[in-house]
Amino acid sequence: MNARILLVEDDSALAQILTLHFEEGGHEVFHAPTLKLARQLIAEKQPDLVILDQGLPDGKGIDFLLSLERDGLDMAVVMMTAQHDLDLAIAAIQAGAFDFVHKPITTEELEHTVKIALEHRRLTRQVEVLSTSQAGVNDLPKLLGRSEAMLSISKDIALVAQSQTRVLITGESGTGKELIARAIYNHSRCAGVFLALNCAALVDNLLESELFGHERGAFTGANNRKSGKFELAANGILFLDEIGEMALPLQAKLLRVLQEGTFERLGGSQVLESNARVIAATNRDLAVEVEEGRFREDLFYRLNTIQIALPPLRDRKEDIPMLVDGLLERICRNEGLPLVSVTEGANALIKQYNWPGNIRELENVLTQALIRGRGAPITAQHLSLPADILMAHGGSGPATNTGPLQSLDELEAGHIQLVLDYCAGHKGKSCEILKISRPALDRKIARYQLDVKAIKTNKA
Repeated sequence: MNARILLVEDDSALAQILTLHFEEGGHEVFHAPTLKLARQLIAEKQPDLVILDQGLPDGKGIDFLLSLERDGLDMAVVMMTAQHDLDLAIAAIQAGAFDFVHKPITTEELEHTVKIALEHRRLTRQVEVLSTSQAGVNDLPKLLGRSEAMLSISKDIALVAQSQTRVLITGESGTGKELIARAIYNHSRCAGVFLALNCAALVDNLLESELFGHERGAFTGANNRKSGKFELAANGILFLDEIGEMALPLQAKLLRVLQEGTFERLGGSQVLESNARVIAATNRDLAVEVEEGRFREDLFYRLNTIQIALPPLRDRKEDIPMLVDGLLERICRNEGLPLVSVTEGANALIKQYNWPGNIRELENVLTQALIRGRGAPITAQHLSLPADILMAHGGSGPATNTGPLQSLDELEAGHIQLVLDYCAGHKGKSCEILKISRPALDRKIARYQLDVKAIKTNKA
């Protein structure tokens, strides 16, 4: 990928070496020994990437980086310094630098960093272009975050997206594993589709049918031939969520597809081929599952070519404000509501809470708050958070949290009823908000004896 590179470096010998190296690689290189000239060249040349030294005659690189971030300039930045200062490195990443490298550095090492940075920039811009045609893709930067951990994961996405390597995404429930898988797909050159399958949502025979398809008469209810996900995801990506829940016999069949690229539909004898790229995800420790005999070791190594480990939200709280913004934009857009703000008091509560359910819990709490607020700014009173968090900030919380503490069943029943009321009894819309299937909603309505008919509409 040829690019325009601005090298901001006052060491003329080093600048000459780097300029020649990157020009030989097909890039167009501009050199600025001062920050003043660098700003002029940025305005004139609009570089794709800036290699920025920390110590320059007319200022510090970190201050210049902050000014670029404030101006919203669209370029990747790699900072260089002779100082081994961890605080400076963290500050640079937080200010928007893609990476922070220490001198002395070889041209090969710097070239590798530059290649990844340019690819990451290309993919980020691709997300913006695709946003008009792919729902939710434009939320990606805000839903990933800018913490050091998530920036590292963004680099991993940029690297693996251009290969056919299998990826195993690990992390607690609700951390956004499917979001990472979709990011890899959106950043890749896949000609096929992205298909997702939750291995925990189906019983074994139905899961096998979803994966490999079936012939007519293969089992009761199989009235027609059906193509499976491996067949449909040709030239694309098949995302297998909760892979740790798959039964051992089915694991063996999955292993065959990964090893040989062939399979048969249930009830069929025709050997079919699949070149679908598999990305798997799990909230379990598969190494432990292997040791205890619940997961095949050979399958584990087939899936775990590259692992991306997502941290829980409590370990990257600096991302919460950006996540709140991104989730609110997405929820309001999906619900056809105007974008609402969050008060300082509500933000303080959101930042203090540890979010054991991670991003999924945060999204649910924000959805409930929007429903309760009916378009008004979200306050602490709209947030369904534990009583101790609410009381610590002098609030009583939403109506569902007042009075005696409730069981999980009572909280779930109350929230489902609230959503049903908001959706005027429309089960399809309620399922979208609750992120559950129609059969699951029907089971919960029956279990909690919820009122679907005698409802009131809360919409304005």
